[in-house]
Amino acid sequence: MYSYIRGIVADRGHNELVVEAGGVGYLLTCSMNTMQDAAPVGDEMKVYTYLSVREDAMELFGFATREERTMFLRLTGISGIGPRTALGILGSMPLRDLTLAIVTGDTVALSRAPGIGKKTAQRIALELKEKITADDFESLPESAKPVMNMQHMQEDAMAEALLALQSLGYSNGEATKALSAVRDQSDKADELVRLALRSMM
Repeated sequence: MYSYIRGIVADRGHNELVVEAGGVGYLLTCSMNTMQDAAPVGDEMKVYTYLSVREDAMELFGFATREERTMFLRLTGISGIGPRTALGILGSMPLRDLTLAIVTGDTVALSRAPGIGKKTAQRIALELKEKITADDFESLPESAKPVMNMQHMQEDAMAEALLALQSLGYSNGEATKALSAVRDQSDKADELVRLALRSMM
């Protein structure tokens, strides 16, 4: 019903924003990541939205980016994960880390989200792994401070990036070659995946 709302941030709560647009104040329930990225009160902000309609209530959810909303919809598409739980998962780590955790099947990272046990984390990784594509990594926001020209890189970051590329459909040879070309440009797995994908385009 609503794709996004552009307006003035009129009020902020713990996990809520009130955005005024066209004389109407929209109450938006948001993840902690969106709250951190939200504009201060009095400034303009564009918020992507999702309207949840249930028999007993209607609730409008807000997201700082289209990519976060997409992940929210994927999470709520899993049986047993409601909107509030999905917001908790989104707020437990940066979206880039969450995407990587799903692709690599990192249930330990997923289990850190409130209300998510090991079995649910396994189900999230299993059901969403095939839905994550190379385009999803490309569309994620850049790191605020990318680490460049590192002389030494943790081996586990390379291994995690290799697994992520293989999960996206690249062969071991293709992934290894691409990562070798960019290995000195970052020591973070998600950045290595992004750089490797760009080098293969």
